[in-house]
Amino acid sequence: MPFAYFTNDQKLRASEVDLEHFLLSQGEELIRSGPEKRLKRDHSVTIRGNGWYDHAIKEGGGPVSFVQRFYSLSYPEAMSMLLNGEKGQPFQKAEPKQEKPRPPFQLPPAHSDMRRVYAYLMQQRFISRDVLSEFARAGLIYEDAEHHNAVFVGNDEHGVARHAHKRSVNSTGKTFRVNVEGCLPQYSFHWTGISDCLYVFEAPIDMLSFLTLYPKDWQKHSYVALCGTSDNALLWVLEQNPQVKKVALCLDHDPAGIEACGQHIETLQERGYSQVIMLQSQHKDWNEDLKALHGLDAIPAQEHPQLIVRDQVCSHVLEKIPRADGSQAAKNIPNILTRYKDHVYHGRYSQAMDCMELASALALAAAKREQHQIGKEISGEQLVQSLTQNIKPHKNRSILKGRLRQISADLRNIVARSAGSHTAEEKMQTASAWLDLATSCAMVPVKYAADKLIQQQKQAQEQAQAPPSMELAM
Repeated sequence: MPFAYFTNDQKLRASEVDLEHFLLSQGEELIRSGPEKRLKRDHSVTIRGNGWYDHAIKEGGGPVSFVQRFYSLSYPEAMSMLLNGEKGQPFQKAEPKQEKPRPPFQLPPAHSDMRRVYAYLMQQRFISRDVLSEFARAGLIYEDAEHHNAVFVGNDEHGVARHAHKRSVNSTGKTFRVNVEGCLPQYSFHWTGISDCLYVFEAPIDMLSFLTLYPKDWQKHSYVALCGTSDNALLWVLEQNPQVKKVALCLDHDPAGIEACGQHIETLQERGYSQVIMLQSQHKDWNEDLKALHGLDAIPAQEHPQLIVRDQVCSHVLEKIPRADGSQAAKNIPNILTRYKDHVYHGRYSQAMDCMELASALALAAAKREQHQIGKEISGEQLVQSLTQNIKPHKNRSILKGRLRQISADLRNIVARSAGSHTAEEKMQTASAWLDLATSCAMVPVKYAADKLIQQQKQAQEQAQAPPSMELAM
């Protein structure tokens, strides 16, 4: 996009756009989360007024940075979008934030007994009495006096309660679950053992269900329920327990849980934890596994759409490698990207995705060539295997528009790098950069195919839920 000058007034108006109003106008779906809203397609992102925060990557900002990141637009494009092209009605201005002081944390008063909580967790959730009693004796689970909710307590390093998660125990009506006001997220519900293993869950009941399913010597290990997917409590538990070397991520078996696991794995590896695994329930979560074990209908697991289509896209890339000339990659990829842009402009998305698969194959061929020049031979199958492993859903969340700019920039950087690439180490680094470019290109058709699959699943669900036709057969 050519240079565009924006006045101070325009910059101010763009920075004050109400993101909720803006996103609804773009067809996005939002869900309430306390005083904030969350993106339905990405639960880690919260919106409030003209501010946003991505809890997965711990970054946030205002409307301009939001549009740049989540719509993959340049600064001028983001400004133009927020200013509505200076045509028609501008987007609604956000109301000034009125920050409320954090209320002091206080545990809800306890009831004289735990009969309702025990009945609910044992009879409806099938939690083991032995497991439940262990937490109750430690004061980590109790029944509140006012509404008979189950309260799951999180203590700090001195044994002082700093967090509490309340959950209704009624068998009918809407489920109620909320963190007590004023609690600190890093002290979420947890158990500290003596071994080098830590197990991580989304919800307290998931954690208790896992212990019921796998009770042998469970007290020796450490466990934490994040009460969501943020890593605040996970990182705090690790800081307090330097003996922990192995981390098992046991989050929900659904797209949100899979993305959160991917992000946590990266965070932990950056902090030096090399023994990190994903443990997935057979159904949606560990309590659904317990329900199935007792003969009840259980919510099925939901695979991430990108993981479903990823292998097929990568197989297409593999098929294209034999006719891809790695020595001409830097010259031919820009032409392919131009064709991609033209296909997208005219709505020829299938042909556009073919272009990105071919660009990915060319980049892999270039990586193979760099390694061949230093005597390291690698097959196309091995390259595609690396490509498949590099495509991670939590890194492929932004919409397709605007991907072209970043891919073109990465290509220019590779060309500049390879010009002075002579030593074996330098050539390996260039090969790695080509692999990263191949990943960026392949992620485009993966995202497109996954979005298409989601739409098909949604349409099938709507048709299944539609009332039967009342028309008489003729």
